[in-house]
Amino acid sequence: MKHFKISEFDSPDLEGSGQKMDKVFLKLLDQARDRAGVPFKILSGYRTIEHNLNVAGGRVGSSHLFGLAADIYLPKSSRDRFLIINALLEVGFNRLGISFDRGFIHVDNDRSKDKNVIWTY
Repeated sequence: MKHFKISEFDSPDLEGSGQKMDKVFLKLLDQARDRAGVPFKILSGYRTIEHNLNVAGGRVGSSHLFGLAADIYLPKSSRDRFLIINALLEVGFNRLGISFDRGFIHVDNDRSKDKNVIWTY
């Protein structure tokens, strides 16, 4: 990966767990970061079941549990938000969630879930 360290995707309770991230997901995310031209701060990547239970909004079946999702810091700059979201869509991500209150953009490529959706928290 050009823009990320695999450790950025570790579950806080399991060092090295970023290795469980899906390689296709990481490749797309790295391409989106390159295209956006602004940093992506990863707030959450892979999650253990235990950690996911303690995350606000963590659900059974969360894409984070399978290494298919990441939460990216939602920048204060509307321009940077646009660049990140646009780049995610351009590289082929079609599942985004945006939380203005908690300050993150969720992105996943979980094929077991509805595609072409953007939701808010």
